[in-house]
Amino acid sequence: MVAFILAGCGLETKTLPEFYENDLDGVTRIVIWDGSTGYKKTMTDKALIEEFLNKMKDIKFIPEENQEERTGWRYSINLYEKGKRTFQFTLNKVNNHYYYTEPDLHPIVDEFYKNLNVKEE
Repeated sequence: MVAFILAGCGLETKTLPEFYENDLDGVTRIVIWDGSTGYKKTMTDKALIEEFLNKMKDIKFIPEENQEERTGWRYSINLYEKGKRTFQFTLNKVNNHYYYTEPDLHPIVDEFYKNLNVKEE
C-alpha cells in the first residue's frame, strides 16, 4: 500500500547524481549552512568539492511516507556552477519532498562540516 501511495506521488528512491540535472563535475562551489547555528562554510577548492561529493554520491534518498510540511533543518547544501546556484537541498528534503537516507546523511555532513578547515561566515 505504501509503495502504491508513493508511486502515485511519483516519488522514488534516488541518489544525488540522479537528482542533479547537470554533471556534478561542473560544481565549482559548495556552501553548507548549519541550521543550528546559522553559520555557513564555503568550499571552492576542487579537491574538497570532489571529496565531499564522492562521500555523498551513493547515498540513497528514500521517500518518506509522511510528506507533511515541517520546520527547521540541520544542514542545507547549496551547489554552484560558475557563480550560479544550480541545486539546493537539506538532509531530509529535496525538491520540496521529504526523504530519509541510507546510510544516514547527517553524520557524514556533520563530520565533514566540523573538520572542514574553512572559516565560518
